[in-house]
Amino acid sequence: MTDTAIYAAGGVVWRVIEDKLKILLISRTQYRDLTLPKGKVDPGEMLAETAAREIHEETGIRVSLGVHVGISRYNMPNKRQKIVHYWSAEATDAAIRASAFVPNKEIAALEWLSPAKALKRLSYPVDVEILEAFLKLVDEGILSTFPLIVLRHAKAVDREDWDGADAARPLSTRGKRQAGVIVGPLQAFGVRRIYSSPAARCVRTVKPLSAALGRKVEITPLISQDAWEEGESDARTLVGQRVRARKASVVCSHGPVLPDLLSEMALATGTLRGSYLGSASALEPGAFSVVHLSATNPGSGIVAIETHAPKV
Repeated sequence: MTDTAIYAAGGVVWRVIEDKLKILLISRTQYRDLTLPKGKVDPGEMLAETAAREIHEETGIRVSLGVHVGISRYNMPNKRQKIVHYWSAEATDAAIRASAFVPNKEIAALEWLSPAKALKRLSYPVDVEILEAFLKLVDEGILSTFPLIVLRHAKAVDREDWDGADAARPLSTRGKRQAGVIVGPLQAFGVRRIYSSPAARCVRTVKPLSAALGRKVEITPLISQDAWEEGESDARTLVGQRVRARKASVVCSHGPVLPDLLSEMALATGTLRGSYLGSASALEPGAFSVVHLSATNPGSGIVAIETHAPKV
């Protein structure tokens, strides 16, 4: 991010009604326009967290983010550039029923439109471009997806400053902050299952997420660094289970193990391996890569990969 640009995030919110795709547009009270839901990043937020929060605040609908569909850039009246990231986001029937939206001073109405009507009625060309990018993915058979998220543990106390066993090495002060910061964006992707290496630095990294979700951390030695160093790690078993389950999951492990996890995700989904896997696995402490897979046909290959890193 630059110091001068204004960052925001939002989504192309969609649902299927009687086998027909519908897109959600919002009518803003002050501007009398039709646009995609979005809003500015709050201090300390990561972009994915902003997208999910703003969609909920503007529409009353809680969503889990899908594939990243694009970035719009335009200049504000004050000459500052605004940069907006958008994700695909399904509005489930349960989420719509739970919505308490009523017209207010910011949002006058919500409109569910066919893609063709939405393209015609959007007020701004930059929104049209984002919707067109989303519809291109739909044409390629990509609509409903689920994420498998590979997370590198947060920053730990340096080895030279720790006298105990390496597996017991705790998080540093910075690492504890990172563990808190990543809770929001991981929730934004709908994480429901949490897997971790037994190392203290991994378990502590996902502890705040576990508390926020009210779900236990499932600890597995299959992805520990000790097992990897001894040639006994087994990323394939865990990855295979999660691909078959088709549930949003996060796997917290160690730098040397991450390439194996990404490689096994490619193998399990029939995806050609390439340099992109190396980039997705070369994570700094506290960073994570979101691997999007088709919810209807996970074996069709990796749909997209995006990487996020906390700025603490």
